[in-house]
Amino acid sequence: MASRLLWASRAASYLRISAFHRGFSSVVKDLKYADTHEWVKVDGTSATIGITDHAQDHLGDVVYVELPDVGIAVEQGKNFGAVESVKATSDINSPVSGEVVEVNTELSSSPGLVNASPYDKGWIIKVQMKDAGELNSLMDSEKYVKFC
Repeated sequence: MASRLLWASRAASYLRISAFHRGFSSVVKDLKYADTHEWVKVDGTSATIGITDHAQDHLGDVVYVELPDVGIAVEQGKNFGAVESVKATSDINSPVSGEVVEVNTELSSSPGLVNASPYDKGWIIKVQMKDAGELNSLMDSEKYVKFC
């Protein structure tokens, strides 16, 4: 039995998959969350946006992130890009409306940052918000945990 488990562990390591279930994904307390699994961190009228740990965990290894152009307008709940993984491609929706002021160009060469650091180095865009009132329609961390 032990040799069978060792073999499975080595095979999983070689295939770069986890042999054990991860448990619940992490949620950051001070962020707001959309029901489509994007997060937003607000600093004044600036909003940093990415996908949640829950979303990246379900997608699997991210191999490509489609980024919008700086200067385009995004609308709350509307698509602005996509994340492609070994399992699927998923649209990214904006949790707030505004103008894209910065994109994370690191994701072009290192899309795996979305997996490794979804709330830090794996952020996707920064937006100058048009209406801070839209934040009221998003979930806080407690509601998002219950939602998941």
